[in-house]
Amino acid sequence: MKKQNETEADFEIDKLTNSIENTVTCEIFDTEVTQIYKEDSRQIKRKDWVFEWHKEFKNSENEIYKLTTINNPTIIHGLICFTDKSDHIFMSLIESAKFNKGSHKLYKGVAGNLVAFGCKVSFEKGYDGVVSL
Repeated sequence: MKKQNETEADFEIDKLTNSIENTVTCEIFDTEVTQIYKEDSRQIKRKDWVFEWHKEFKNSENEIYKLTTINNPTIIHGLICFTDKSDHIFMSLIESAKFNKGSHKLYKGVAGNLVAFGCKVSFEKGYDGVVSL
């Protein structure tokens, strides 16, 4: 039996805000989270991500969202994939863009924004904000 490659969850909630913060200039950028559909998946460049996000589009139950800044929606700062489990939101994948990871990351707050979005969706669906990862 072929062994499946496993990748650990690699995200850090470094700041909880409704925006992201440039780590060099401390400038704040308002963000928005929007759904990406299979026909828009070309926006996700394989070389920029650890996870194979294109595989997530194969499961029709998955919803994939991107985090961008309001003034520049073409640059994806982070991605999240989740499924509605009828009583909670299951976050199967979450990832910050490569330039937002590690000690030299460009922006803080990406993972926090994505997790908060998952909680918001859970509240909107009447699940009291319950999410799982």
